[in-house]
Amino acid sequence: MAASAPTPHATGFPAEGRCGYYVAKKKRFCRMVVAAGKRFCGEHAGAAEEENARKRILCPLDPKHTVYEDQLAKHLKKCNSREKPKPDFFIQDINAGLKDETEITEQMVPISSLSEEQLEILIMKLKKASEGLNSTLKDQILSHPALHDALNDPKNGDSATKHLKQQASILGNIEKLKLLGPRRCFVEFGAGKGKLSHWVDIALKDAEKVHFILVEKVTTRFKVDGKHRRKNSVFERLQIDIQHLCLNKIPVLSREKLPVVGIGKHLCGVATDLALRCLVETCGASCEERNEEPLAKRIKNDKADKEINTLAKEGSEKNVPDKWTPVAGIVIALCCHHRCDWRHYVGKEYFRALGLGAEEFHYFQRMSSWATCGMRTTSLEASAVPRSRESESDDSEDHEDRGPRTPAAHAASLPRFLTVEEKKKIGHLCKLLIDQGRIEYLQQKGFHPMLQYYADPGVSLENVLLTALPTQSSSAEATS
Repeated sequence: MAASAPTPHATGFPAEGRCGYYVAKKKRFCRMVVAAGKRFCGEHAGAAEEENARKRILCPLDPKHTVYEDQLAKHLKKCNSREKPKPDFFIQDINAGLKDETEITEQMVPISSLSEEQLEILIMKLKKASEGLNSTLKDQILSHPALHDALNDPKNGDSATKHLKQQASILGNIEKLKLLGPRRCFVEFGAGKGKLSHWVDIALKDAEKVHFILVEKVTTRFKVDGKHRRKNSVFERLQIDIQHLCLNKIPVLSREKLPVVGIGKHLCGVATDLALRCLVETCGASCEERNEEPLAKRIKNDKADKEINTLAKEGSEKNVPDKWTPVAGIVIALCCHHRCDWRHYVGKEYFRALGLGAEEFHYFQRMSSWATCGMRTTSLEASAVPRSRESESDDSEDHEDRGPRTPAAHAASLPRFLTVEEKKKIGHLCKLLIDQGRIEYLQQKGFHPMLQYYADPGVSLENVLLTALPTQSSSAEATS
């Protein structure tokens, strides 16, 4: 049998038509195609004697690539890293909330560094602030015929089935609130691949004049936007941070005046607050003249006798806005309370009314991860380290449970005076208190908000759904 031809790597020569520069780090020749008559590609041309007269320098916009010094001016005009013109709907920090410099605290120590006495004081504050809140939410686990075939596909794995069950329940809740219909705009925050909007579009069938706006901060692979061919719906993707998005400036909304339905599946921590402020404060009002006055305090003198649903009803009746809001409804699956941020949090006035501030919020948000720590590999210390908000939602559009922790690792992270069950209850209380601040905010803005379970814990540990309808359009049937 004849021996196979030697590879360029084995012979010490580059492949034909490829760059002759040897990349020592990769132990191979550069694979870039070279111009006719040249030995090196543009990136490595400086290694060739014939190119020594022209100097290559790092691009000032992105040092990951180089450019000929004498062509720098031309390159800067077309470099992919150049700053592009901002669209009209980009307004810096429009949804960020007011920054109160007096509340900026010193660097917080990790929870694991707190003494037992300090931790006990925090837990006492949490329990006192949570008195009267109904910690048993109503089960609203629904489904929708649009996902019937997908749910029964035998090719589905466990992960795909869990995603579909959550999407089906969210879609069922959207329908129950009577938000599925023609002539409206669905804004999906933290859209990721856009699958939630995809199923909403499938469910709408022949509904006319439906627009989808998919908001995502980062570039996403395997998007499903292009798979839609229904003539009555339009998909538009905006690559923008929710923090800077003014809905009132989006052309289709300013032109068509379509009612907006805000939706989201597993919208991480701070992104939920940004999305709520984006919907409530920048959709109907002028973005330039938006009122930034803080919310009025609503101190409850007899919280023990009030439940969360009663609070929602009373708040809605007392806080009807002066003018109609174009937001028809909000349906957002909550997630990752440990990634919230005090500046962006919409419930600051609620916390202040309870005698709590930025420091308590910081530790409560970290302790909120205790609600699931017994079933995940994340450690207590990981929950104490702030994480940057790289994206409103992960590429997978969900946060998969990463398996049970080992007993030794779990025991090591537990404060000595807390059991596993006590720790989980404290974590759930932290989540509930943070969400209650969002409920109060929406009530103040003229909405009738509700919290409910939309999925079984076996499907997702982050299984709370926040829904809200404008007070004047909510009904007993829609919120029952």
